[in-house]
Amino acid sequence: MYDPLVHSHPGTGEAHSASYWVDTAGQAPADDGPVTGPLDVDVAVIGAGYTGLSCALHLARDHGAQVLVLEANTTAWGCSGRNGSFARISGGRVPLAELIGRYGKDTARAYFGEMQAGLATVKRLIAEGGIECDVQPDGVYKVATKAAHTESLKREAGLYNEVLGYPAYFVGAEQLQGAHAGAESFGALRMPDGFAMHPLKLAWGVQRMARAAGARVHVASPVTGWSSDAKGHLLVTPGGVVRARKVVVATNGYTSPDLHPQLAGRVLPVHSQIIVTAPLSAEQVRNSLPSTDCMFDTRNLLFYYRRLPDNRLLFGGRSAVTGREAENPVHRQFLLDSLRRKFPVLGQVPVDYGWGGWVAVSQNSLPYIYQVPGLDQVFSAGGYAGSGVSFSLHAGQRLADMVMGTGLPSAASFLHQVPQRFPFQPFLRLGQRLAYSWYRFQDAR
Repeated sequence: MYDPLVHSHPGTGEAHSASYWVDTAGQAPADDGPVTGPLDVDVAVIGAGYTGLSCALHLARDHGAQVLVLEANTTAWGCSGRNGSFARISGGRVPLAELIGRYGKDTARAYFGEMQAGLATVKRLIAEGGIECDVQPDGVYKVATKAAHTESLKREAGLYNEVLGYPAYFVGAEQLQGAHAGAESFGALRMPDGFAMHPLKLAWGVQRMARAAGARVHVASPVTGWSSDAKGHLLVTPGGVVRARKVVVATNGYTSPDLHPQLAGRVLPVHSQIIVTAPLSAEQVRNSLPSTDCMFDTRNLLFYYRRLPDNRLLFGGRSAVTGREAENPVHRQFLLDSLRRKFPVLGQVPVDYGWGGWVAVSQNSLPYIYQVPGLDQVFSAGGYAGSGVSFSLHAGQRLADMVMGTGLPSAASFLHQVPQRFPFQPFLRLGQRLAYSWYRFQDAR
């Protein structure tokens, strides 16, 4: 498996990893094939995931820019085609109370508004493009894994209402049973906005919109060399060199340090894995997840899960640390054991699919949308920490405005600050292992 801290680039023209999403997405949209020969454009976007495709769409459609996307493998080959499918008011992994304590109430409100705008961006794109991506009804639950977690969820609901003016509310254990049964359902924080959908169909829909607006999407075209001169940037691919006056880097958790020294070390790639069960019986549905809403729990190393339209159950979480160990069946078994502990009624249900991918965590655990220092007219966004389906598409639009010099920056100023490099980078994985061990010890207490 490609490991961003080990390999120079993700490959050249590799097919999607086997997954439920790939098997149910239908026909892939047309693209512009690999780069062949020299090309000259206004803007080159590196990465054909949500951020890159959204940026290309808004550059071409809203600003009339000549733009092309360079994708190493196939569209949405990274996290945009592998994720847990939740489009919600989210971004990064900083709890609300900590966010308020760190930046103050006004900045917290501004950032929450930015996250709300992210969800609105997803809904707008789906409507504008007529994207058929199996959208489910709105609703998100943060479920108390233990009874002791319910008080903190009640306090969190209070902050949402009192500080942000948002109508989140606490659901007691008895009421929760109508949406979430099982052994680890002691209550939940419910947010009325946010929905699940088919993430690969969503990405392919945005690609169709981008190409219809005039953007080109070149697959099998990894950037293997990057130099700059007075006229702009030269991006070397296996099939030819692209000269671009401006560059957008939208590779997020798949960013290799070899792409450019100015980008190295600004995110920690974290592996997330997913399993999907065989279809459940009506009784199994009733005693596990009667609701189709988005679910995640209160563990330090949280699990996220939902019931799919064909009554399978998707279940994901953190497990492997390196790409080399990601294929070890022990990690798939860990997810299955966790699923069965949460929902005892599914003790014998088989697993039909399993896959994984890289999310990106910044040093402050919040996303970024910024101009890269030391490089002329280069911009980047990422650091969504596994909560970026909606925020990444919104970040793409914000990047387009930044590239063209339009639009005002967010009042949440930390979004536009240069993300700090992780210190002691050769030991990042060791620190991650120690952190996982500590979190699992706390979760097991």
